[in-house]
Amino acid sequence: MSNTWRVYFLALVTFLVGTSEYVISGILDKVSDTMGISVTFAGQLVTIFSFVYAISTPILMALTAKVERQKLLVWALGIFVIGNILSYVLPGYSSFLAARVIMALGAGMVVVTALDIAAKIAAPNKQASAIATVVMGFTASLIIGVPLGRIVAAQFGWKSVFGILALAGLVAMFVLYAIIPRVQGDKPIPLSKQLAFLKNGNVALGLAITFFWLGGYSIAYTYISPYLLDVAGLKEGMLSGVLLAFGIASLVGSKFGGFSTDKWGVFPTLSGGMLLHATALLLLSITVTSTHSWQPIVILLILWSFAAWSSGPTQQFNLVRIEPNYSGIMLSLNQSMMQLSMAAGAGIGGVMVDRVSLSSITWVGMVGVAIAIVVVSFLKMRMSAGSQGAGELPGMKSKKASIK
Repeated sequence: MSNTWRVYFLALVTFLVGTSEYVISGILDKVSDTMGISVTFAGQLVTIFSFVYAISTPILMALTAKVERQKLLVWALGIFVIGNILSYVLPGYSSFLAARVIMALGAGMVVVTALDIAAKIAAPNKQASAIATVVMGFTASLIIGVPLGRIVAAQFGWKSVFGILALAGLVAMFVLYAIIPRVQGDKPIPLSKQLAFLKNGNVALGLAITFFWLGGYSIAYTYISPYLLDVAGLKEGMLSGVLLAFGIASLVGSKFGGFSTDKWGVFPTLSGGMLLHATALLLLSITVTSTHSWQPIVILLILWSFAAWSSGPTQQFNLVRIEPNYSGIMLSLNQSMMQLSMAAGAGIGGVMVDRVSLSSITWVGMVGVAIAIVVVSFLKMRMSAGSQGAGELPGMKSKKASIK
């Protein structure tokens, strides 16, 4: 088997992991109804998954840095499978929450290790493409996994989604063992050294952009299913199709973000995308209460998804150019911040649903994105002034990025 096909299979594995994370938002109302809990409590399943993923992944990867990569990937996927099996067989909210913790512990290691293996088995001039392919697998879970999960949940019950993920993950473990070559681990980078980058003001501002941009998105997206059903008035039969359109728009937006960054630069792409993101949430907030037609709502959902994900590749590139000699650490910190922001967004969204109303999530999400726009402006001014931050680590010299 060629390494190209091995990379494609690694992308399929990250698709399974991404589906386990995102699918909750697509079936949140069904989880809430079946377990007899509020939508707010159900939303905390997203919070706990993202929080555990963010905190545990850098720690576990540092502890297992020297472990052979194929073995680590198989064992990490095994932890993920156990979490899905427990989600399928155990009753009750508390046990499901505990199963989500186990799932997240494995999921973070699976994604990072898959990226590491893809980069190492690819040809030197194909490494970036291999990484992009694996990332695309994770992104595809939003496009395909969430609407498929909704269909499965409607036909066979939402727990069957996790039964299918467990079975697919189990098969994938044996295939990985058979087709992935032995790949040695790396010299570990201490967590203290990774966290020391936060002393760099530009890095701190860059990560703050991720937090408010994706946090604002997560406040609304976590509760997208009950929002569309109960506030926007969409029919159950339409929801899978709408979620599919939402996912496709995210892929197109991500592609456009990369194109726009190359053509017009980081800051115009971030500012423009986030301004459109905030505007879409504002218009959606107004439209759902002023129309009984589904067409404008779906159009605004597509616009929201396109704008939100146009910032994804741009923001990753933004952080890499701040510390170009330490791109791996920057991407790792950004991944953790993305998961933390999703946890915070789901938590804040839950509070708003519980204490204000379900319709408030788009308003509050818009505020988070607006704050991100302000932080983008601060970072642009700081980098234009040539400030590299007082906290640059001793012995670490960064290349000065062009500002645009």
